[in-house]
Amino acid sequence: MARIVVLYNTDYDAEQATLTGPDVTSVRESAKAITRALAEGGHTVELSGVHGIEVYTVLAQIRAAKYDLLFNLCESMDNNSLNEPTFAGLLDLFGIRYTGADLLALASCLHKQRTKDILLAHGVPTPPYRYLLDEHALDAPGLDALDYPWFVKLAHEDASLGITEANLVGDAAALRARSRELMREYKQAVIAERYVEGREINVTVMGNGAEARTLPLHEIDFAAMPSDRPRIVSYAAKWEENHVDYAGTKPVPLRDASPALVAAVQQVALDAYRAVELRDYGRVDLRVDAAGQPWVIDVNPNPDISPDAGVTRAAAAAGMSYPQMVAEIARIALAR
Repeated sequence: MARIVVLYNTDYDAEQATLTGPDVTSVRESAKAITRALAEGGHTVELSGVHGIEVYTVLAQIRAAKYDLLFNLCESMDNNSLNEPTFAGLLDLFGIRYTGADLLALASCLHKQRTKDILLAHGVPTPPYRYLLDEHALDAPGLDALDYPWFVKLAHEDASLGITEANLVGDAAALRARSRELMREYKQAVIAERYVEGREINVTVMGNGAEARTLPLHEIDFAAMPSDRPRIVSYAAKWEENHVDYAGTKPVPLRDASPALVAAVQQVALDAYRAVELRDYGRVDLRVDAAGQPWVIDVNPNPDISPDAGVTRAAAAAGMSYPQMVAEIARIALAR
């Protein structure tokens, strides 16, 4: 059994009483659940938080303690999720072994245009895209000639932040209008990509290199979505329980899929995971078009592994209990 420290970011603690949306306590609760799961598996485990400039002191203490592994749950530093890759880099600098993606993989996925470029360079199918850095980019005449509908999203966010039904655009005017709104509200660039009408499938991957494997596939069931709303996973679908999108987007085991489709989705997901060089565990989201072609729409390093998360559902479908899943991630990281 190993000595493991579970480390999570506490930089939002002071704001927890006022923030809404994705629960800012979720990282802490996930850290506690992971700590309990590792202890149940026989490991010696400690739980620790880190915030801001104290990171150097905390990491020095962790290095001195000579843990076998750090379970990395730090999703931001100093109130900024853009610092997540920097934290992984500090772990490498301090010579601390940790779970999950390294600086390069985290940065590649945090800057979605880089993810797209990596996938395209490796021949992994992903929808054609445009990177719109600022409002000046919206003047490009090429936007008028795109094969609409297209979909717009923030270039540096996850958890569906900024996604509403308005993000599915049918012409250049709508693309420019919605992109301008997102840029002004969130102060960042926008990715526009060709929209793929069809099933949305989530693939959890565990392992490294040739040993990486997919867990049982899940999809989004849009059956309860009103006919006048697009079949997309909006921000409200994830975080607003009283919203119509929340009721209309249910994750379920993949159903009525041919062996050929399952094999194609699994292969594309593995190709994406390896192309971006994820480690230990991750999730790949795809849409499947009418011809049965899977298209990667997102690659997620260090996805949520709290007890009610999608990764946990996939692990359960593979016959793993929650402690077994957490222990398997630790085992994979230690074997790297």
